[in-house]
Amino acid sequence: MKKTIYTIINPVSGTGSKTKIKELLSDLGSEGYDVTLLQTEYRNHAAEIAQKAVKDKIDIVIAVGGDGTVNEVAGALAGSDVALGIIPTGSGNGLARHLGIPINEKKAVDIIKKGAVERIDYGKANGRMFFCTCGVGYDALVSEKALNKKKRGKLMYAGDMLSTYVNYKPEHYKIRCAESTFEGEAFVITFANASQYGYNAYIAPNATVLDGKMNISILKPISFVDVPEVGVQMFLKHIGDNKNFKEIITTKATIIRNKEGVMHIDGNAVYEGEEIEVEIVPSGLNVIVPESANRI
Repeated sequence: MKKTIYTIINPVSGTGSKTKIKELLSDLGSEGYDVTLLQTEYRNHAAEIAQKAVKDKIDIVIAVGGDGTVNEVAGALAGSDVALGIIPTGSGNGLARHLGIPINEKKAVDIIKKGAVERIDYGKANGRMFFCTCGVGYDALVSEKALNKKKRGKLMYAGDMLSTYVNYKPEHYKIRCAESTFEGEAFVITFANASQYGYNAYIAPNATVLDGKMNISILKPISFVDVPEVGVQMFLKHIGDNKNFKEIITTKATIIRNKEGVMHIDGNAVYEGEEIEVEIVPSGLNVIVPESANRI
């Protein structure tokens, strides 16, 4: 019996087109796959398609898009036996980069052909699923600016980061978990299942999606002159060397802030109250990864 694949394409995410992806996947038929291509038409459509795939016992669902599309599809597949494949065509592509999935579409398809299935962890923040990172602070406000923008990219994010920083005032937070506590002002607080935001910007370089834990990365308030150093350290995977950085590794934590507001879930802005419960669900999602992936 042929293995069945649903390929979910987000038409506004990146440069991937239905025709191009169809061409790349066309030879899977001769390798024992039955491939159906489906294009999203509205918000949460990807999740609906993935939910149907679980019900219909489809073998693989491929998400073609950015972190938002991946989050939708993965959220619907979590807890099932259906495997997630990723063809990253978005801007940041945080989970794909962490897993070692190439940004090149042809190479990403090759991973799906040859790769292995790994069961990875995911997180929940007040019930909202995340697979890469979630958090509050400066980065969440940057993600809020992108809410209603149809196109995203490095230049857009650079502009949003600058305009947000000019008016940003760090908030006061409390973090409670079994292993440690934190109380004070913070520039960002990130709950990391995976190691990076996207763009190869590593906020939790030692995080792994296989350990059943999350790395809470706390960056205390920084001055304007500190910003270049922080940026370099993130891209070189040395953010842990920063004097304003603190890390807590745990399975479950509560963060309390003075007022409700924005947080980001895999880079997408949402709104939550003063108290947020964050936890890791171990081994909850099947994902196709490169055969050579030795630490993800």
